[in-house]
This record gives sequence, C-alpha cells and structure tokens, in this order.
Amino acid sequence: MFRACGSVIIQQFTRMTIRPRLSVCGKVTSLYQSAAGAVRWNSSSRPAPLLIAAPARSLIDEQISIRGHVLPPHCPVTLRAQMHSDDGDLWESFAHYNTPASGTLSLTSDHSVGGSYLGCEPMGLFWGMEPAPGGREGLRLRKKNVETPYNVHISLLEGHVSPSQGMGAELAAVTVERWYMAPGVRRIEIVQNGIVGTLFLPPGPGPCPAMLDMWGMGGGLPEYRSSLFASRGYASLSLAYIGHKDLPGPPNTVNVGDSYFKAAFQLLQDHCQVIADRVGIIGLSFGCYLALRIATVTGVKPSCVICINGPIGSAMLLTDKDGRRATFESSQKYWNYDDQGRVVFKELSLPANLSPESIIKLENVSCPLMYIVGEDDLNASSIETADVIEETLRSAGKSELFTRLSYPGAGHLIEPPYSPNSRTSMWSIKPKKLITVWGGHPAPHAFAQEDSWKKILEFMESHLRR
Repeated sequence: MFRACGSVIIQQFTRMTIRPRLSVCGKVTSLYQSAAGAVRWNSSSRPAPLLIAAPARSLIDEQISIRGHVLPPHCPVTLRAQMHSDDGDLWESFAHYNTPASGTLSLTSDHSVGGSYLGCEPMGLFWGMEPAPGGREGLRLRKKNVETPYNVHISLLEGHVSPSQGMGAELAAVTVERWYMAPGVRRIEIVQNGIVGTLFLPPGPGPCPAMLDMWGMGGGLPEYRSSLFASRGYASLSLAYIGHKDLPGPPNTVNVGDSYFKAAFQLLQDHCQVIADRVGIIGLSFGCYLALRIATVTGVKPSCVICINGPIGSAMLLTDKDGRRATFESSQKYWNYDDQGRVVFKELSLPANLSPESIIKLENVSCPLMYIVGEDDLNASSIETADVIEETLRSAGKSELFTRLSYPGAGHLIEPPYSPNSRTSMWSIKPKKLITVWGGHPAPHAFAQEDSWKKILEFMESHLRR
C-alpha cells in the first residue's frame, strides 16, 4: 500500500495566510523506481550537451530534478516543455536561463530570467504550461484517462527564444511520464443502485481509509484526484452528480438529492476494503456545499471534511421530495460579466445571495473541517464563506474543529500540484459559447496547489489513520 510520506498534526482552528515563495526545493521520494531518462545530441565541435530528468516516471504530485550537463559557461539557453492533453491539444512552457560557470544547469538551484516563470522554480516548466499559440479557445487541462500518463517532452535550446520567435533546433532532449495512478491501483467503474462513480483502491489487501470525492457544477466524472488519493494509500470514490450520461434527467440539472449522496457514502463505507469509521469527504466548488450537506443533513458521520473554494448553500434548490431540481441557469440574476464578455460567478455564492433553506446548519458539523481559500477566487465568494464558517463554529463552541488555509493570488481551481492553472476557460458551447473566469496568478496559484496538497494529505493522515 502506498502511504503519504510523513505525518504532521495540523494545528486546529488556525487562520493561515500562506505567502507564496519564489521556489520550493524540498525533496520528494518517488513511488516509482525508474532510472533517469536522457538523450545525447551529436556535436562535431565539442562534447554534446546532456539533459537529464529524474525520475523519468513519477506521480503528478512528485517533484522531478531537471539538469543540463556539458554546457558552455555563461551562455543563454532556453528550456522548453511540451505535451498533448488527452484531447490532443498542445500545451507548452519555456524558461530562459544563463548557464553557470560549471557548465551544469539545475532547475532546483538556478533561476529563470524570463519566459513562463521567473526565479528558482524546480517545477515551473510543468505548472507554467499554457495552450500553444493557435490552439483552441478556452482550454483547461484536465486528465480524462488516468490509466495513461502525460508524456512531457523537455528540450534544451540555444539562446533565449520563445514560441513566437520560433524555437530552433534542440541541443538535447528528454521525455518524462507524469502519472495520476500508481502501479497496483485498481480502477472500478460504479453504476450500482443508481449511483454513478469510479472507485479507486490502493495496492494491497486492505482495509484502508477512504475519501468520497466530488467536483463542481462542470459535471461529468473527473477521476484524477481520486486516483491520486489511491496512489497515496486511500480508497476513493469519485462521484458523478450532474452532466453524466448514466444519470437521470437533462445534463445541466442536478436530478439527484440527499438520498443519492447518502447512499454513495454508505457504498464506500460498506466496501470490504474500507475501514468503515475512517471515511472522509472532499469537495471543490459546488462539491464543497455537497460535502457539508452530506456531513450535516443525511445522518452519516464522516471522519473529516475538506472544502476547497465552495459555498455553504445554493442559490438553487436541491431536493428529493417535490419535483424541484437544481438548475444552474436558474441563478442567472447573480451572473456578472467582465469587459470581454466572460461570466463571473463569484456573487452567486455570497452567503447573502443563497437560498435560506439551502444554507448548511454549520453548528451541526461534528468532525474536523478544513476549508481552503484562494484569495483571488473569481468564481466563488470563498473568503466570505470561510468567515461565516469560522464565526459559526466559534459561536457553537466548536472552534477546535476548524482549520483554514488562505492563499494570496490563488484562484478557484486549487487542484493537485504542478498542474497549470487556467485563469479562464470554456464553460459551455450550447446554447451559446460562454467562458468563465476562475482567477489565480501562475506562481502564487502553483504554490497554493503544492502547499495545500501537502496539508490535505497531512490532515487526512491525522484524522483517517490515527
């Protein structure tokens, strides 16, 4: 069984404002035992440069070491990374460096002086990726098939160049594999008693702690966070609740209610490889509201809840009883548009704008709760929501249950580390094209993803394994 490295008990009811730093250079032990990959390029005038990335195969949340060797000293070079998404779109990043006197360039110690990022950023080539010029509008990078890796081609180029100038010939290159799913993790599709999801089980016989995993109103069935949880030793059920072909009703409508979410939690809890009293819930965006609702309304007792940039209620009604269903378009009076016509949903989740009957009775929270705030979230009113949660639990005498993480410059989509942030992306095409604004700036958002993921795993370790 894969387990998170290290265990740190999180100080309870802390208000932590996490300031991004220029670099994060800590060691991460790879779960993969794989030799570094490298390619030499021929040169008639001097020894060929050598580019090495180690490990050549790793999980997406692991740092890798990228080094260039046999380089002429004090020369400008460019490092470029390119990869294709599962939809075939090209993503790329580049960074300008000046080679040290030693002729060895290391991304863990040397500073980029231009390009997709600045400063000492060992993983900047990964989180700094953007759609290549000329690509489709409104792209957001999301892994659709977790059973295959991202193959990232990293190349060393002479001079300080950029994609707009034409990148020239490669002096050296290496390809690395980035996985969301470790060897031995089992993926099981679930369509059972009306429940639609994907269950991931870690290697080994079990039983093990587990997480119920829910995303936002974008719908479908994202699996990549759950597969990564399983790679770290937790069973995880990624649950669909809107926009999936196996769910009832129109794709833009939540046609399931409390009984559906309760049944999904119990399905996970009752699994023979899950420790029944060590099951947590995580939700991002609207999934945050659902996580809190499950923990306080349905009668189940999770061991912990993790919320990322989401509301404590809904401007839409979610019910099983009277035929009313949650339709996202019904909340359009709270939609705003920027000067480019992109929709900003932030006011939709302001506590004052929520349907009063939908607001979670936070005083009923009975398990440890972590709330993660991106302070540049333009899709949800996360700061205001965290304030309400904090004050309500304090008034209820439950302040010890609450941990708050707050990240300046981070946007709405705080995901597993080293993935690029999309400040905007396509929300819908039909009945009309609509681009939404998520917020976040590249470097502070990258820091938030790396730091919060570490603290999420520590939080789970503290409350699901002990």
